[in-house]
Amino acid sequence: MTRKLSIYNSLSREKEALVPITEGRLGMYVCGPTVYNDVHLGNCRTFVSFDIIYRYLLKAGYKVRYVRNITDVGHLLDDGEDRMSKGARLDQLEPMEVAQKYTHGFHEMMQIFNTLSPSIEPRATGHIIEQIKMVHDILDRGYAYIKNGSVYFDTPKFIKDGHPYGKLSGRIVEDLLTETRDNLKNQDEKNHPSDFALWIKATEEHIMRWESPWSVGFPGWHLECSAMSTKYLGENFDIHGGGNDLKFPHHENEIAQNVGSCGHAPAKYWLHTNMLLLNGKKMSKSDGNTISPPELFSGQSEHISKAYSPMVVKFFMMQAHYRSPLDITDDALQAAEKGFKRLMETLRIAQEHQPTLPATGNKDLEIQKIIDGIWANMDDDFNVPNALSGIFELSGIINSIKDGHLKSEEVGDNSWKEMCSFILDFVHQVMALKNENEESDVKTVGGLMDLIIDLRKDIREKKDWAASDKIRDALLELGIQLKDGKAGTEWNRS
Repeated sequence: MTRKLSIYNSLSREKEALVPITEGRLGMYVCGPTVYNDVHLGNCRTFVSFDIIYRYLLKAGYKVRYVRNITDVGHLLDDGEDRMSKGARLDQLEPMEVAQKYTHGFHEMMQIFNTLSPSIEPRATGHIIEQIKMVHDILDRGYAYIKNGSVYFDTPKFIKDGHPYGKLSGRIVEDLLTETRDNLKNQDEKNHPSDFALWIKATEEHIMRWESPWSVGFPGWHLECSAMSTKYLGENFDIHGGGNDLKFPHHENEIAQNVGSCGHAPAKYWLHTNMLLLNGKKMSKSDGNTISPPELFSGQSEHISKAYSPMVVKFFMMQAHYRSPLDITDDALQAAEKGFKRLMETLRIAQEHQPTLPATGNKDLEIQKIIDGIWANMDDDFNVPNALSGIFELSGIINSIKDGHLKSEEVGDNSWKEMCSFILDFVHQVMALKNENEESDVKTVGGLMDLIIDLRKDIREKKDWAASDKIRDALLELGIQLKDGKAGTEWNRS
């Protein structure tokens, strides 16, 4: 059985019941990073938010195909230069070296934030054939035209035919028709300023280029997501997500391309994360009002007083709903750090007691109400901040029992066990928070055991059996068992 969820659809601007196209299954496409530079913190918030959404959909019983692309063709900068080419020039690398370098960096950052990999992670450069076919389809339906080897989407004709261009972004058609959305040097080629490029003829100095029926060139930025989402999720799929800044022009143009190529919009629901602020202002490199993930982790920034661990930063991101702006301040990070440590201490208590508790006795209806409320908040457009409030209610009860202020019999053994089990599962599997100190301790213990086993091996070679047995027995009292065999000595927790 799957849970019944409601999600906010940016297209309708309303919460709607989540009704999959295929019962029990969901297709979700999220716009991934452009890998010409290090991933910035705003991107991290988006991908962490969609990781929680993905995890919760799985927990809610859905089978999910999660597709998140890698943009390695690159959008154009204001001067018309390809971002990938610029990255290659600055780093003195081939464009694909740049893509590989920053793709690895992106994956490492996602691992640091403990996110799951998507089901499929296609690259734009690996889907040029699909993009060329989509351009063909749009031309065949009469919504594009060719100029000097480039292909442009005919926005006025699309609007004239009654298609809802501007519905997602909420922009007025008259305003859309006066805007230019391609950073191209040859703007005068277009029939209308609002038209956007589907295929761009490459100049002599342009590095990334492919053969096409129209010219040697490269695809427009918006085309890749339309082509790849269609390839892996079909012409109709359930959820399309991304940052709020992608509503226009990227997502608006994706819809236009899909309607132009196959007659209908791609996704049923559109989800958008909101922006990160820094000290109440929009982040801006030119103003110096910016901070990167490594600067947060190291504390090497004028905007913060100390270093914050990745899990603290992730926990901080959960303090606001994914659709709300989130303001980074040093005070807010410090408060998040305290809350995170308190939660990790609760998990430690739950982990110690949960396995030994009997599943007997009465259930406490108030505790069940809190747990049900956490589920209900997540069912209501993935409201993580409200769910966290419920988690901390349970945390308070667990700590009260541990401190002796509340007797476990007062809540019932069954509820005590369920609380511990639920909070461990929910925090680890849905929120994907983990105790970084535990990981450090595991590495430390592992290193110490390797050293002890090595020293004990020297003692055994000297046939000092008494000393060897003393080490073995002392470790056993500490809960660590040594097993001597032909291949050497192994250890595990007894």
